[in-house]
Amino acid sequence: MKVIFVAGDPKPERWTDLIQAALPEADIHVWSPDSPALDGDYAIVWQPPTVLFEKERYLKAIFNLGAGIDALLRVPNLPRDVPVVRLEDAGMAVQMAEYVAYHIVGISRDMAVYRQQQAEGIWKIRRPIKRSEWPIGVLGLGHIGKRVARTLASLDYPVHGWARSAHDIEGVKSFAGADELDAFLGETRILINTLPLTEATLDIIDYDLLTKLKPQATVINVGRGEHLVDDDLCRSIEEGHISQAVLDVFREEPLPASHPFWRMPQVTITPHVSARTLREATVEQIAAKIQALETGREITGVIDIQRGY
Repeated sequence: MKVIFVAGDPKPERWTDLIQAALPEADIHVWSPDSPALDGDYAIVWQPPTVLFEKERYLKAIFNLGAGIDALLRVPNLPRDVPVVRLEDAGMAVQMAEYVAYHIVGISRDMAVYRQQQAEGIWKIRRPIKRSEWPIGVLGLGHIGKRVARTLASLDYPVHGWARSAHDIEGVKSFAGADELDAFLGETRILINTLPLTEATLDIIDYDLLTKLKPQATVINVGRGEHLVDDDLCRSIEEGHISQAVLDVFREEPLPASHPFWRMPQVTITPHVSARTLREATVEQIAAKIQALETGREITGVIDIQRGY
């Protein structure tokens, strides 16, 4: 069994040593564009070049080193007859949930005000939080979105979620499909985006969507930068309908120094850190799925290329 590692990591041994330990029977190869055809059985990839699939024509499955597979789907010669498998968690869901919870607690409990008061030597207590005033809407209810929604519901915030189809999540009100999107938005003061990036979700967070949120809304984008129309968010903030935004993903990364987000005090920027891929957990998951495939068992996480997730 040959496993090909294609990720452009300057220290690939950080991955391949773990893969070899998890799959001692496998022949592990670090692939480069100059590599000859290796006739690999499985490819573990991150943003692979087209030449990979020109050379490797006998793959049984392609494993993506991430939950989002939009970059992989943009590879024009990605084989349509080979299963593409995404990471289903590998430690990312809990990271995303704590990132979102951190910001929501800080916003709803006026922690920025307390930090400013500390700087000015002021001792003044704000009124207690009323969670009913902070309804949260989670846009996208995949594995990560569900974990985010459950976490916030456990803190007694009113939480609802929207997805393509209905979901049954304890403590979370579900909205589904295009016909229920406006109703979902109308109940939302804090919008959290965890959607996958597809043709249907590209630019979904535009001016029209933002105006349908409750007044003084907050936007938290941990999905993809291409979900958000940057100029529309700037306009909504300038007009006062959106009070603040927390952005972890951007159309261009690193975010250019000239981008207006840097100069907007209402916008909090983090450099794509809300959920990092954890090597050990990732390798454990992928190795288990390769072993399952080798013994004829079905696996989860296989994406529908036509839907894009």
